[in-house]
Formats: sequence, structure tokens, C-alpha cells
Amino acid sequence: MTDTSPATLGLLLAGGLARRMGGGDKPLRTIAGRTILAHVIERLGPQCDGLLLNANGDPTRFADYGLPVVADSVPDFAGPLAGILAGLDWLAVNRPGAEWLVSVAADTPFIPRDLVARLHAARAAANVLLACAASGGWTHPVIGLWPVALREELRHALTVEDERKIDRWTARHGVVSVEWPVAPVDPFFNANRPDDLAEAERLHAALGDA
Repeated sequence: MTDTSPATLGLLLAGGLARRMGGGDKPLRTIAGRTILAHVIERLGPQCDGLLLNANGDPTRFADYGLPVVADSVPDFAGPLAGILAGLDWLAVNRPGAEWLVSVAADTPFIPRDLVARLHAARAAANVLLACAASGGWTHPVIGLWPVALREELRHALTVEDERKIDRWTARHGVVSVEWPVAPVDPFFNANRPDDLAEAERLHAALGDA
């Protein structure tokens, strides 16, 4: 965790159905002999005041990682916003002194090591409540900063308004996007399909220890 960023908990989003991967848990597929989840933890962990995993179903399948596991509180796989709400609720109860959550997809093995610091710096400079990552001209709304102060508004949007689109909800409250370079590797590459695993192996070799 950087000295200049507020206390921030990391949320690893693994609550999806992984249909394009053929089902199962994408974060438990392996790259370079380690699970994708292990790569994400190794990169994000040092930036945060603890990590939390959002996953539905039997939590014991993630027991080897020693992380708290929270399921969606909104039923029927309501998407990433439901996972973010679950993380904010856990944070409010278990870490009352922390006011920020950073969310990342748990199938993005090349998460940048300066993610939290840059998101916080951009949010503060723009004087807005929310920040998300971007690369290659695309925004990645699921990879972003979330203040605990907005959790009840998020709950209302999910349960009363049936809102499912992250970028539509963040636009209400003010959001800044932060661009990362895509060379030598897009840091937000995610493994959605079986073919992506081979590409991830190639990218991992190109990235080295960076």
C-alpha cells in the first residue's frame, strides 16, 4: 500500500458464470504454473490493506488462498455491481475505518502494480468520487475505486431500479478514467476463452517480472 493513498481494500471479482470458458472458475485456470488468481493476488496484494474475494457457490474451493469470500447479496447473478456491493457491505462491517474499495476482475493476471495509487491520484485531481481503469482506448469499468459512502445508493440502484450497467451508474456520481499503456502487455488483458490461456502464457513470457 502506498503512503499517499487512503486505506483501500482489494476486491477480486470471481462471481461470474464463465460461460465463454466453458464453465468453472476462470481464476483457477493456470498460467506459467500458477493460477490466474495467484497472479492477481501477487500484483494487487501489496497495494491494498487486505484482499477480499467475491464468488458465488461453495467458498471452500478458494480455501487455499486464505481470503474472506463473500457471495452476491442480490440474487440471480446480477453482475459485477452485485459483487461490488457485497464487497462494500463486508468492508463497512469488518473494516469500519476503511472507506475505499478497489475492484478488479479475478481473471486479469497482469494487473498493474501502480493501480491503486494512480486511481486515487486521478480521482482526487478530478475531485470526483469514482475512478476506473482504461487501456487501448477502452475503459474497464469493473476495475475501479468505490467509496463505502455510496453503498446504499448502489443497493437502491440494484434492488429497486434493476440497474446492471456499471458505467451508467458511475456516470451519475462522477467518474474519471485512467489510461495505462498496452505495451509490452495490456495490463487489463483477461482470460475469457480457452484460447486466451495460450495467449496469456505468451504475454507472461513477454512481460517477464515487470
